[in-house]
Amino acid sequence: MKKKKWIYFVAPPALAIFIAIGGEVVMRLWNWLLPPLFGWHQVTFWQALGLLALCRILFGGSGGHGSYRSKSRRLIDEHWERMTPEEREKFRQGMRSRWCGSETPTSGADAPA
Repeated sequence: MKKKKWIYFVAPPALAIFIAIGGEVVMRLWNWLLPPLFGWHQVTFWQALGLLALCRILFGGSGGHGSYRSKSRRLIDEHWERMTPEEREKFRQGMRSRWCGSETPTSGADAPA
């Protein structure tokens, strides 16, 4: 496999440009929408970058092709498929007793007919 040394020279400026464009877009959208609609203050470029980073932390994933949640959900689904119907019902009863405080469902789709 041929080493791609050029990536070390291209990646840092490309990343800087990507971050700058993201900050500019957030700043312009914020300043265009929120002050007229809600009377909030306008933000600077650096505040917009901070908002972008905060939203990434709160709502974003790891940046890969699959987030941690989707991978863990897939593992849970695979484990659920391997369980027998008796094991599933035992699991449901345990969850009901833990979260609902009773062994039998009282309402909703799980209620007996």
